[in-house]
Amino acid sequence: MDMRTSAGRHPHDDAPDTVEAFRRLVRLPPGPRRDALRAELVEAWLPMADRLAGRFRNRGENLDDLRQIAALGLVKAVDRYDPGRGYAFESYAVPTVTGEIKRHFRDHMWTLHVPRRVQDLRNRVRAADQDLARTIPGRRPTVAEIAAHAQLSEDDVRTGQEALESFTALSLDAELTGGADGYSLGDSLGSPDAALDTVVDREAVKPRLAALPERERAILYMRFFDDMTQSRIAEELGISQMHVSRLISRSCARLREQVLRDAA
Repeated sequence: MDMRTSAGRHPHDDAPDTVEAFRRLVRLPPGPRRDALRAELVEAWLPMADRLAGRFRNRGENLDDLRQIAALGLVKAVDRYDPGRGYAFESYAVPTVTGEIKRHFRDHMWTLHVPRRVQDLRNRVRAADQDLARTIPGRRPTVAEIAAHAQLSEDDVRTGQEALESFTALSLDAELTGGADGYSLGDSLGSPDAALDTVVDREAVKPRLAALPERERAILYMRFFDDMTQSRIAEELGISQMHVSRLISRSCARLREQVLRDAA
């Protein structure tokens, strides 16, 4: 069946006359004949889908990939269109295909999660910047000029400009500008501090440690804070090393019991 544009009815090459074909598609039961007609309808409307995909070129996505996404949206439009509702297929297909492309950008192209409001600001700022660039040769539009053109506040313009950088993220392996050779962004990041894991334990044991008898507290301090050996502690206090060992074990056991009891 010839689905080319009917002269005098459709002024655009991508608007074929498929009214009767859609009516037939709805009446046909599932099977090879219906599948063939469905494929013909999709092929007939592909030029329109390609044109819609072209509107999103130069936005960080390959045009061929955009055409495939638009074609997917077109297939969905063909499958969901109901000619019985009385409106033209084009009026249903255009927002369906466009929505599929925009959904792809929203779900797959943003490296960082950006709220919908910020994405909208980004699009308005980008459009205003492009419009003004045609009328202001030799320089980039200022924030104030973009705000006036897009009818936004200057703060919103700055937010939109920041969002322009959110499509891609800088690799941690990227070398820092002005840094030493081979010094990457990853080298500037900190690492977990193992001492943080002991903060809660230190704070929990502190009041119990202060309540120990003075000699036992001094022994624990020399052993665990001054890193003295048991034999050196024994010499310092004039007692046997065995006695030092028993005092350390007894004090640690008492502290552990008291802290666990407090936690319970």
